[in-house]
Order: sequence, then C-alpha cells, then structure tokens
Amino acid sequence: MGGVLLATLGAEGAWAQAPQGAAGGIYTCVDKHGRRLTADRPIPECLDREQRELSPSGITRRQIGPSLTELERAAQETQRRKEAEERARVVEERRRERVLVARYPDKAAHDVERAAAIQLVDDVTSTAEKRTAELKAERKKLDVEMEFYKKDPNKAPMTLRRKIAENEESLGEQQRFIAGQDQEKRRVHARFDTELAQLRKLWDAQRAPLAAGAPASEAPVGPAAASR
Repeated sequence: MGGVLLATLGAEGAWAQAPQGAAGGIYTCVDKHGRRLTADRPIPECLDREQRELSPSGITRRQIGPSLTELERAAQETQRRKEAEERARVVEERRRERVLVARYPDKAAHDVERAAAIQLVDDVTSTAEKRTAELKAERKKLDVEMEFYKKDPNKAPMTLRRKIAENEESLGEQQRFIAGQDQEKRRVHARFDTELAQLRKLWDAQRAPLAAGAPASEAPVGPAAASR
C-alpha cells in the first residue's frame, strides 16, 4: 500500500490492509491538520512531529521523530560536543588531582618543593647580583680615567666613551633582570599558595572516609569525587 491513507481508516483497518509478509511495520501519526495518517513507511507529512511504528498486530515497536532541521541538528551537535568536552575536562581534572596528591602526600613534601623553586630563583638572582657588582667595579675604573677629561668630556677617547656606554647598558640590563626575578619569586609563591589551598581540600577529602572507618581504597581523590 505505498501511499498515505487518511485518518478515515483506523489503525485496525490499516493493519488489515497491510500487505501480507511486508518487511516493515505500519507508521501512524497525526499531522498538523489533526488528521491521523498511516503508511507502510515513515510519513513525510509528519516529519515535524512524532510518529509511531506499529507491528502488524498493532503493538508499538518504537516512536520516531520529530525530524530535526539543519539548525536544530547543528545545535544538538554543539550541545553534545560541549557535554563531551565537559566530561573530558572532569576526567582530566580527576587525573590531575590524583597526580597532585601522589606528588605531595603532605604539606612537608609541598614545602620542600616550594623551597627548591625559590632557591632556584635566588641562585639566578645571586649570579646577576655578582655581575652587577663587577660592572660597578669596572665603572669606577672608567670614571677614574674620565677624570682626565672632566673639564671637557668630549675630548675623551671614543673607546673610553664606548666602554662607559656599554657598561651603563649592561648594568641597566642586570638591574632589570634582578627586578624581574623579584616578580618571579612572587609568582612562584602565588602558584604554590594556590596549589596548597587545593591540596588541603584533597587531603581533607582523603582523611574524611578514614576518620569514619572506611577503607583507604574507598577514599575519594578530591571534593569533585564526592559528586560522582
């Protein structure tokens, strides 16, 4: 029965008229005009609404639709992608929490690494300070030479003036570098402070089940684990 039969035929009539041995079921829906339609294949007039596929005995096999427009499909795909990204973010966050707690099982371990990071900055700063002291010593020698040309510095040899200019430039670079290292030290402390705040929550979450008598293996990794 290839065409669409209008709703004057009930579902029972449609089943009775269905071809014997037809591979598919019977599709039925109510179109936008309120007419009940039936067919032996999905009904084009009902693509924008729900259809039911019935077995020859009249039992609902499945519900279909409504079919989505291109924009609706794109929106649905965008939503699915966002949900997948969020799931991946949560999984990655859990992994990072496990790695963080394994690396820093307590505050002492975290303090040791903070101290090592700060020491590295201090070592680099110390090297720059030594170079600064060397440049200042060189500048004193150059100033002694310039004493001969105090009345008219323009008469000083070009090589001497060039050495003074280079010394000033190098000294400025070292001073800027040292100032940058001070900022780097503050960044290191800020990073470890943020990390420590997160670790305190993770450590507390680990200890809570143990305090309640739960096996260690059941302890959650962090606050997020409690929501699972």
